[in-house]
Amino acid sequence: MKILLATDGSENSEAAAEFLTRFNFSADDEINILHAISWTPVLTEWESLYADFKQIQDEVVPRILDSTASVLKPSSAKISTSSREDYPDKAILEASEESGADLIVLGARGLKGVGSFIVGSVTRQVAIKSHKPVLIFRQQDVKKSGGLKVLFATDGSAYSDAVCKILASIPFPDNTELTILNVVSTVFKDIPERFAVEINERIKNIVADTREKELKSSGQVLDKACKDLDGKFSKIEKRVKFGDASMVIISEAEAADADIIAVGTSGMRGIKGMLGSVARYVLNHAKSSVLIAKM
Repeated sequence: MKILLATDGSENSEAAAEFLTRFNFSADDEINILHAISWTPVLTEWESLYADFKQIQDEVVPRILDSTASVLKPSSAKISTSSREDYPDKAILEASEESGADLIVLGARGLKGVGSFIVGSVTRQVAIKSHKPVLIFRQQDVKKSGGLKVLFATDGSAYSDAVCKILASIPFPDNTELTILNVVSTVFKDIPERFAVEINERIKNIVADTREKELKSSGQVLDKACKDLDGKFSKIEKRVKFGDASMVIISEAEAADADIIAVGTSGMRGIKGMLGSVARYVLNHAKSSVLIAKM
């Protein structure tokens, strides 16, 4: 597996590197550490300042890369470093394509707001524009070793299949537990069930019949995901929940004390630069790290 780890030298970036040391990488796996820097004055009167900046850059960038590489020493993966002078999101995306990376890893490094954890602009742009899976690491009070807890939210779509594929390829640590979640947005979501069933027997039967069909469909979605990931995790649990997918995923992740939430996204739909609504909500509100995959 080839991983592109983007670092800016921050504590969050190095924490992301430390997180990767928990995975069971082998000598056949590769982790390329990339540092991108984008300060490029255009005005000629800034030439002397630019020269000074370049000198500082040449001294600091190797230190940033070496510092991150030292964190990854416990990993068995092959470690390499590189740097680019460009807009960080553009540099990360181009490097991922050129290197054939299977997964991009970067820290959230955003602002922690009331009830949300807004990611930084570079992280958001990479998540939006990347055609490759992106793991956005978010620091939390987690164990430094041992298995992880992963929550995989699937709707049975091709986008969820893309998530399933990357989950199957990541060398998770031993004893990693997986919860596969399917959230059913019932056709009766605008009518509280306790009122619907009180109307008459006909409505009660319709609600019951619809719920049975929804549960059957959900079971098929979960069974498929479970089959595709069988043998990959030490424990797999299946869950069906009813409600708004965005909010249910967040609440279930917190209840399960998940280290990673894995979701698929249709990407830009209609408005350029937008993630799917569920992926966007999860990315901005999850306390845990988020793995996003597209087709």
